[in-house]
Order: sequence, then C-alpha cells, then structure tokens
Amino acid sequence: MTLPNAYAIKVHKTGGPEVLTLEASPPRAPGPGEVLVRQTAVGVNFIDIYFRTGLYPMPLPYVPGTEGVGIVEEVGEGVTNVGPGDRVAYMGRGTYASHYTGAANTVVPLPAGISDEEAAAVLLKGMTAWMLLEEIRPLQKGETALIWAPVGGVGTLLTPWAKHIGARVIAVTSSAEKAAKAKALGADEVIVGYDDVAKQVRALTGGKGVDVVYDSVGKTSAEASLSSLKGRGWWMTYGNASGAADPVPPGRLAAGGSLVMTRPTLFNFTDTPESLARGAGRLFSLLEKGVLTADIGQRFALKEAGEAHKALASGTTSGATLLLP
Repeated sequence: MTLPNAYAIKVHKTGGPEVLTLEASPPRAPGPGEVLVRQTAVGVNFIDIYFRTGLYPMPLPYVPGTEGVGIVEEVGEGVTNVGPGDRVAYMGRGTYASHYTGAANTVVPLPAGISDEEAAAVLLKGMTAWMLLEEIRPLQKGETALIWAPVGGVGTLLTPWAKHIGARVIAVTSSAEKAAKAKALGADEVIVGYDDVAKQVRALTGGKGVDVVYDSVGKTSAEASLSSLKGRGWWMTYGNASGAADPVPPGRLAAGGSLVMTRPTLFNFTDTPESLARGAGRLFSLLEKGVLTADIGQRFALKEAGEAHKALASGTTSGATLLLP
C-alpha cells in the first residue's frame, strides 16, 4: 500500500479491529498555544481498545491513540516551552496518525539519552505506574504489593519501580515463561495461574494479606484482589483486560476490614503542566538511571493498527507495543 504524505487511522463506528481505517489526513496547523508534530513512534494501549469497542464512549468519528513521540515542525502563537526541531513526547487524543497537533502545555521535551521508541513505549504506561505508586497512595518501603499482569505494558514498569521503592512484590501471571520474566523484573514471588490466588497470597504472607493490589485485569480478578488485602488495604483497579469489574457493594469493603477501592484515570493526575512535568521528570530520571527499561515487545507499521489491536487483546504480547508511522 502506498501511503499518502499525511494520514491517520480513523474510527467511524465502534467494533472490532476492522473498524480501524487508514485515510489521507492533512495535519491541522497549530493555533495559539499549540504545536504541530511529525510523529516518529506511537504507543498502543488497552485504553485504545476500550474506546474502539465502545466500552469507553467516544464521539464518532475519531482518530484513536493517546500518546506519541515526534519532532516539532511548527508552533503556534505564544508557545515558548518548545520549538521547531525539538523532540517531544505527549499524551493526547488522536495519535494514530503521521502528524499530531495539540496543546503545547501537554508536551514534554525528551532528554537526549532517551530514544523516540523508548519514550513512546513508556510514557503513558510509565506515567500510570507513577500515578499508582507515588501519587494516589504512595507505596512505602517494607510494604507488600500484589501486581497482576507483571510483564504487560504497565507491569514491566510497575514491578521494578515497586522494588526500587523497597516493597515486597508478589506477582500474578499466566505462564511459567511470564513468571520467569516477572522474577527478572524484580518480583519476589510469582503466582502462576488464576486459581486460588487469594489463598496463595495469604500463604505467602503468613495469613496477613498485602497492603495494596495493582489490578489491571478487572472482571475476573476483582474478588481475588479484595480477598488478598489486609485490613485497610488498597485495591487499585486500573484496567479491564478481562472486561470491566462488576460493581462492588460498599459492605464488601467493610467486610474486608475497611478496604479502600479506587478506579483512577491518569488524565486526572496530569491535568496541569506542573503535574505532567513532575511525573514525566520522575519517569525519565528512572529510565536514565537504569531502574526502568523500555521493554518493546512488538512493533507494527501504523497502517497495521488493527493487527496491533488483535495482538494486544489476545493476551500473547509482552512489554510495550508500538506503531511506527
């Protein structure tokens, strides 16, 4: 397929991967306070699937994608934080495209030591890990955390980051191969398979349970997560890999020992330039120190976005998935 000079993936109706269509799409010139970026790498995330299927409603038609990296081509009036030629990373709507136009106060300059692909692989996922570990309820040295999907896009950053903080990490994954990778990332113990997870967690913790659960699985993991917590423990349910979790009666939290449940959304924690810069600065610092690494498991051409979605939804991917314009 011959690609047009400027193009985008568009969704005109919700559905399966086949609704992702490639179309010529001239970039929009930046208005005041905006930047125009020629994209070099785009991250793929489960939230892109949630929007595509209609789980998370989105006005139609739209261009998918929530993060990207590229080179600034043009800036609008009043923009001073970046200029043409700068490499930048950003979270925003509509990044499945050759070009991206968005607010300048939502882009962050990339340090020289971090490549475009590395940044696209970790920005949204790494900022999610930052939110979970350091913003909502800061994880403390000596605490015990249960991490579901430790070798997924967020998990590959969440696991070593939690260990860097000084927590004990118990991970839950689906295979011996993924368990070995979770161990390499720093997990202290790994539960393989999804049967009797809470029972195994209790056995590993002397019956006490864990201080916090980081749960990206959703529907099938919810009760196991709640049953793995010690009194006043936190259940951070932040993903829907198995479907949206069923409603939880407040009494269930009381019965578990005054448990706390939160369903955070990253954009509520990066809604100011200051918070975005703080989170990105922390993430990039840990990358440059080698505490975190960008685990790029799959690369697809942007025109093959549908294949990337199929791979991610299949549960067979590992690490981050990238689209390359």
